[in-house]
Amino acid sequence: MPQSHFRKLEAMYHAAPINRWFLPRLHIPEAGSAEISLAVRPDFFHAAGALHGSVYFKALDDATFFAVQSLITETFALTVSFNLYFLRPVQDGTLLARGRVVSRSKRLFIAEGTLFDARGKEAARGSGTFMPSATPLGEQLGYR
Repeated sequence: MPQSHFRKLEAMYHAAPINRWFLPRLHIPEAGSAEISLAVRPDFFHAAGALHGSVYFKALDDATFFAVQSLITETFALTVSFNLYFLRPVQDGTLLARGRVVSRSKRLFIAEGTLFDARGKEAARGSGTFMPSATPLGEQLGYR
């Protein structure tokens, strides 16, 4: 898989409107894996003063999604389903989500992810199923 594909995916991710608020960073080190880093901020907290579950989901879905997308060069992938297991609350530092593809067929990919807190402890785990869509990868998506 060409490195240029990985860099274009990273550019696409960083240009997505939602990421202007979350400010995550994507790195695709090799085909079938991806990493998301995200600074924890108080405006991500629920009423009890810890990270809201939607942030756990975003980090893990993004890491697993881009692990899959790194293997798909023609079209945009879609998340079909996702399971998430919360292991510990997070209140500070930087999150690191690592995703990797564990199974694939012609139309379906399965990826697993682990979310680590700033101390390197597992904060959550997740797995998802993904499939290619009919939407071509291109400049209209920020894939440049």
